[in-house]
Amino acid sequence: MAPSQTHWVIAALETFFCPLPNFTIPASHTCEFRNYERTRPDQIAERIRDADIVIVSILPLTAEVLSAETAPHLKMVSVIASGTDAVDLATCRARGIVVGNTPHCNVTTVTEHVLGLYFATRRSIMLTHSLTRAGDWAVKGSQQTTMNGPDGKPPRTAREELVGIIGYGAIGRNIEVTAKTLGMKTIVAGRKGAPAPEGRVSFETVIRGCSVLIVCLPRLPETLNLISEAEFNQMKPYSLLINVSRGGIVDEKALVSALKERKIAGAGTDVYSQEPAEPANSVLLAPDTADLNLVMTPHLAWYADETIDNYGRACTENIAEFVTIGKPKYQVF
Repeated sequence: MAPSQTHWVIAALETFFCPLPNFTIPASHTCEFRNYERTRPDQIAERIRDADIVIVSILPLTAEVLSAETAPHLKMVSVIASGTDAVDLATCRARGIVVGNTPHCNVTTVTEHVLGLYFATRRSIMLTHSLTRAGDWAVKGSQQTTMNGPDGKPPRTAREELVGIIGYGAIGRNIEVTAKTLGMKTIVAGRKGAPAPEGRVSFETVIRGCSVLIVCLPRLPETLNLISEAEFNQMKPYSLLINVSRGGIVDEKALVSALKERKIAGAGTDVYSQEPAEPANSVLLAPDTADLNLVMTPHLAWYADETIDNYGRACTENIAEFVTIGKPKYQVF
């Protein structure tokens, strides 16, 4: 059912991450647009107090700030991201607040970032870069052994890889297609602890058998610490782990231990249990990880001109359809 009102207060709380395009809504409606480049958690309540629609990316919208006491007029949350784990969805359901997201907008760039992390880890690019700058090549005469895996063998080529895709949404499907163009073999994991449906391979078989594991699934209660010590103990010594999903899905302490103990050959990650990550809050960034084959990027796998254009379009479509028919184009619920 279409909302009865025609004037809307829209608060965009973090346009630093994704600037919005010139914003228009259908001609029969008017809006008051409040644009905030950055918003601290302690500023949320004040900024959404009289808002009808709130636009966010990663800012946490807790039950408290979504309450009727704090945001009595709130009718819609528009998330500029695929993941909605920063929003208390239970409170939104209870209050009848509609939630829309912007899926499939970053598929191309995240896929390309996965390939970048893959080649950087398989070829030990960051590690050999640091050693070369430090003069180690001149001292040893060669850096070949630095590139060897824990099995003592040189790095594999893409055509020798068996890639296990954990999470088969739009990004997982695009990674599969792109990996095959490089000559990689691919399999898709089923749910952990459950029989694999037709066309997929059991989670445990993927963990044990693949040379590259790519994690690209949502952060949910059932996916927290999905890959931890038990999984690392089963992986091949030449295997790589690439994580572009959300922090907390891979147990970071277990990952560091697996790299130090040479249980796996390397890892690349774009996400962290605590963000922004820094040495004080992340074991991945501790001083004793500097000599590991661990490549880290600051949650920017999504970032590209194409992605920003896609986000702006999807957000505009969500809000336009919500104010006219009461349902965003990309509705979470």
